[in-house]
Amino acid sequence: MGSDAIELAAGQYRAIIGRKGATLQRLTWCGGDLIWGGDSDSTGEGAEGVGAFQGRLMAPWPNRVDKGRYTFEGTEYQLEITDPERGTAIHGLVHSRLWTPHDITPTHVRLTYDLDGEPGYPFPLELAVDYRIHPASGLSVLATARNVGSTSAPYGFGAHPYLTVGVPLDEATLHLPARLRLPVDERLLPTGPPQNVAGTEYDFRAPRRIGETVFDTAFTGLRPGIEGRSWTVLAGPDHGVGLWADSSCGWLQVYSADGLPGPAHRSALAVEPMTCPPNALATGRGLRVLGPGDRSEARFGIRMMAPTLG
Repeated sequence: MGSDAIELAAGQYRAIIGRKGATLQRLTWCGGDLIWGGDSDSTGEGAEGVGAFQGRLMAPWPNRVDKGRYTFEGTEYQLEITDPERGTAIHGLVHSRLWTPHDITPTHVRLTYDLDGEPGYPFPLELAVDYRIHPASGLSVLATARNVGSTSAPYGFGAHPYLTVGVPLDEATLHLPARLRLPVDERLLPTGPPQNVAGTEYDFRAPRRIGETVFDTAFTGLRPGIEGRSWTVLAGPDHGVGLWADSSCGWLQVYSADGLPGPAHRSALAVEPMTCPPNALATGRGLRVLGPGDRSEARFGIRMMAPTLG
């Protein structure tokens, strides 16, 4: 745990939040890990030396932008290419920035970052994230953005937690309440509209073993449950981990860590709540347009669950 980390605790839950990237570094229940995390300075595979983006926040866009190019309100912009292998700009601008903590209590912290506008994204935003721990419901996250500029701003949000249940993914059971998946090319960019998962290897609407299924896939058509939340549950023999997202996050990127080396390979499942799909800055699909003074919210959470739930 880095010296800038903030620890939250309630009941049997404990979370560690890092200022760099406002990162969810660790989440445990009764001392056991619910996520595969990393400290704020973790290195390894991934753009800009941020490891596998464990627990990072992705704004003002999640996922990838093709060639880093997009047009907004008649003007073309060029983002830095941060995934040179695929020629894309990946996971936004703030996952490695130092956020400022406020309102720290034993169960809550709010972190903020002022994005002043940069080459390729000249739109000033006030970003904030609230992490809360509750002894019964576990971790909840509220991410907000407010346009403090004088013109409209394109915006998307995502988060990058990896769920873990202490066994290899091949042996774990997954419940993913998604009706549609987004087809992509070899550069992981969309090739057409979302397709129905029925009858395919990506249909986990009924819980079943993951086996050899490989994910680097965006899903939508999420089925809401109690309180309008869609629940994705990864389960092992002893417990499950559930990630919920409300209607603010209509997409989930699921990644089975096949591209990661060593012990990380297929050891945890990234379940990334997103407000829009890959390449949204370029296509406009699901993209939020914030007028001056407008505010955007996204909510999700993670908790321990019995292995038979979901």
